[in-house]
Amino acid sequence: MTKRGRMAGGVFFLVLIIIGVVAFWTWSRLTGPVTRFASDSEVLLIARGADLSQVIDSLKAIGAVQDETAFRWLCDRKNYTAKVKPGRYRIPNGMSMNALVNKLRSGEQEPVRVTFNGIRRLPELAGKLGRALEPDSIAFLEALMDRGIQQKAGYTPETFIAAFVPNTYELWWTTTPDQFIVRMGKEHDAFWTTERKAKAVAIGLSTVEVATLASIVQAETVKRSDAPRIAGVYLNRLRIGMPLQADPTLKFALGLDSISRVLNTDKEVASPYNTYLNTGLPPGPINMPETGMIDAVLDAEDHDFLYFCARADLSGYSDFSRTYDQHLVNARKYQRALNARGIYR
Repeated sequence: MTKRGRMAGGVFFLVLIIIGVVAFWTWSRLTGPVTRFASDSEVLLIARGADLSQVIDSLKAIGAVQDETAFRWLCDRKNYTAKVKPGRYRIPNGMSMNALVNKLRSGEQEPVRVTFNGIRRLPELAGKLGRALEPDSIAFLEALMDRGIQQKAGYTPETFIAAFVPNTYELWWTTTPDQFIVRMGKEHDAFWTTERKAKAVAIGLSTVEVATLASIVQAETVKRSDAPRIAGVYLNRLRIGMPLQADPTLKFALGLDSISRVLNTDKEVASPYNTYLNTGLPPGPINMPETGMIDAVLDAEDHDFLYFCARADLSGYSDFSRTYDQHLVNARKYQRALNARGIYR
């Protein structure tokens, strides 16, 4: 082989080495670990309407992209640049650039677990949703208070809170207010099984009326063991046309949920929620009743008690009575206990 031939062969071999090194470097760059977190993973939020530059800025902020040029190149090759998908993504530590782009391109989101219970008013629900999901609380509140949406779902402004069943739900971070309401309608229908509906019919109440009574029972006691018995008292009063005389409905009418003691003057408030002056159930729930309280109404105790009063030991349990005279004895004990502790309101 001539000297020129040997030189050409050497150059060719050198080029192959260079190509091999570049190819290996590129392969390592794309398939080797690039995410560098202090924890096992980080959460990436991509808002609706975000472009690739905004995605890259967010990835940089959590330490998931160090080589922007390589990342953009790969996004172009995988047709992700113009097809950014919004959502909440869980990015594991040590993930490769190739796997990262594949995850984002496929829209492989991680759902958000949202728990709501103990909700008193719809604005409170809107606030909880706004903190957990992409739309803000104002967007959720506008939808929840929209009379057209309420009417379409079969409710009034007073009863719409009964459309929501407290629980823990998995939702996409991008869930819109309208999508949330549709989802909750399905969850409501799933909760109200044929068996539960039959129980409601058996006690002479609609599902909304059950929720309304359950909301009162929920406000009356923190002791679940007392709930079916308290529900039985109210059902007995409804059957004989006796006013419910439920203090929580007065608190709702007055906007004073936090007070510990209802005064006689409170019982004169002009409101459809005043169950001292009006017979029957109030116009709608006074809070969002939990499933256990709904079942307490549906499985209410069958007894002949017409009265109950919180126990004087302030344990949270109630004393029940069949006669008004006995009820007065229990009530005076409770009032003295409050006085002794300086609780006058």
